[in-house]
Amino acid sequence: MQFPFFYLFFLPQCAYDLMFLRHIPFLKAVFTYALTAFGGPQGHIGMMVRTFSQKRHDITEEELLEYNSFCQMLPGPSSTQTVMLIAMKRGGIPLAIVTLLLWLLPAAVIMGAFSFLIYYYDVKDIRTNLFTYIQPMSVGFILFAAIRMMRASLKHIATWAIMTGSIIVSLLIRTPWVFPMLLFIAGTISNFSNKRIPDTFEKPKPVQWVNLWLFALIFVMAGILSQVAVYLAWPHKRIFNLFENFYRFGAFVFGGGQALMPLMLFQFVTRPMQISGVPHIKGDQLLTGYGIVQAVPGPVFSICSYVGGMVMSQYGPTWQLTGCIVATLAVFLPSTLLLFFLFPVYQNLRQYVVIYRALEGINAAIIGIICASGFVLFQAIPFEWTNIVVIAITFSILYFTKIPAPFIVLGWLLLGWAMNM
Repeated sequence: MQFPFFYLFFLPQCAYDLMFLRHIPFLKAVFTYALTAFGGPQGHIGMMVRTFSQKRHDITEEELLEYNSFCQMLPGPSSTQTVMLIAMKRGGIPLAIVTLLLWLLPAAVIMGAFSFLIYYYDVKDIRTNLFTYIQPMSVGFILFAAIRMMRASLKHIATWAIMTGSIIVSLLIRTPWVFPMLLFIAGTISNFSNKRIPDTFEKPKPVQWVNLWLFALIFVMAGILSQVAVYLAWPHKRIFNLFENFYRFGAFVFGGGQALMPLMLFQFVTRPMQISGVPHIKGDQLLTGYGIVQAVPGPVFSICSYVGGMVMSQYGPTWQLTGCIVATLAVFLPSTLLLFFLFPVYQNLRQYVVIYRALEGINAAIIGIICASGFVLFQAIPFEWTNIVVIAITFSILYFTKIPAPFIVLGWLLLGWAMNM
């Protein structure tokens, strides 16, 4: 009996499928994390430490802090990029893409659904007691992440000074551009020491230049098509404008989802009012969406799904759904392409002494930014004894027990629902 040689064409695919199957537990953890990750990017870090470092051991806490430090220097959603890097460490770019989709799915679906609810039912104030304890719980997660990272990264007085300075500057200067500025200054300061040098040298990582060229090509083509659609008055031209708007946001926004708000306010409310007298989305609808996204697990950038749907809502349900999908993909695409291009470059550069020493200061600055974000979030909630207790209990459970983070979130959700029935 002869061997059917055409089977050889299927062997690589079968081998890849088998290799991918071993990542199913990791993907299940990512999806569970996506359903329970409240508190914005800094709160997400606390859950990452708990889920991917302490429980699953996919990454060490030192590596997680380094990944997050690198992502803070890029435009786009830092917590999304960080979880993608964890996936890249395990299974390369294919696993990172699947992880991105799983991470986005719950929040994008929820926010897209709210765009239909707001438009068709004109719900101006959506409130639920289910999320009563979520904000103080998020402060507990942030505090936990900061303490764990302090133990791993603050090893002498200079790093403590950098962290303290970062806290003060972050609290005094409330602008997204303060983050890259702080990281640059911290990296420069830590280079004044000549005692630390890389102790290992790795083989240079291949740089995928195609991701950079694809990023630039899409950026140019999106701009051209957007202008041509307006000039030639294409039917449903707004969908081309929408892709260009959100791709540009994803390419240049630093500081997380909060930095999107003024850009979207100008692009979809103020500017259309100046041109035609009719906004693409009402100001109160935009603010309602921003309020909703604070109570939704997952990336704050998922507000783009809501805004994209609202902008296209006047064209009917099909185009509204298209707007949700296009806006979400467009805002995450540029940061993803930049991540795939720049991370191998960073891995190669970090073996140089200057970059290696800079990382110590950058990590200390990131811890300071995390601490400051926790303080800002604490200021935003009512100063009540119940909130203080929630913060203390959350931190204590995380620090002294091995209870998985999703169960902690579920517990506070159920308690909020039960206490306000």
